[in-house]
Amino acid sequence: MKVNQAEFIISAVGPDQYPNDGLPEIALAGRSNVGKSSLINKMINRKNLARTSSQPGKTQTLNYYRINTDLYFVDLPGYGYAKVSKSRRQEWGEMIERYLLEREQLKVVLQIIDLRHPPTKDDQAMYEWLVYEQIPRIVITTKADKISKNKRNKHLKVIKDTLHLEKEDPILLFSSEEGLGKDELWGLIQNQIAKS
Repeated sequence: MKVNQAEFIISAVGPDQYPNDGLPEIALAGRSNVGKSSLINKMINRKNLARTSSQPGKTQTLNYYRINTDLYFVDLPGYGYAKVSKSRRQEWGEMIERYLLEREQLKVVLQIIDLRHPPTKDDQAMYEWLVYEQIPRIVITTKADKISKNKRNKHLKVIKDTLHLEKEDPILLFSSEEGLGKDELWGLIQNQIAKS
């Protein structure tokens, strides 16, 4: 997909703030610091539209980015970050769950996992929940450039096995540094939008 325009629209904390123009929404879910913002920036060829931070737990709202006039990327707060109070984590959890279950414009969830490490308990719980709720999903393994090419498949297999990946679910190697997986991911996103 050719991206001519990309802009940050809103940091939303509830349905009354979500855009109401009916465009398809692609949500990004993953633990803190897994590379969600870097993935957005790579997909839209911009250096820092989505702000990256070395401080985990930075995203605390649903951040909407409009791409052309075609769709939104919705960056969800990272899960599994301990330095946030329990009550705050619960609030995030409820906000995210409500969004994922009730938002009609949501077409697919990109679950983002760091290729270098086996999926965490939080990654596993998120994936199981998406499967249980029958929410369309694509598993994206980021930071592929940090693993030598001949070891990437071994790391992919660990992720597939740990998640008990459903046969129909795509899994994709991605690198924000190299652009690996970018065109393929656009293709998967467009297929998912066309299906719904």
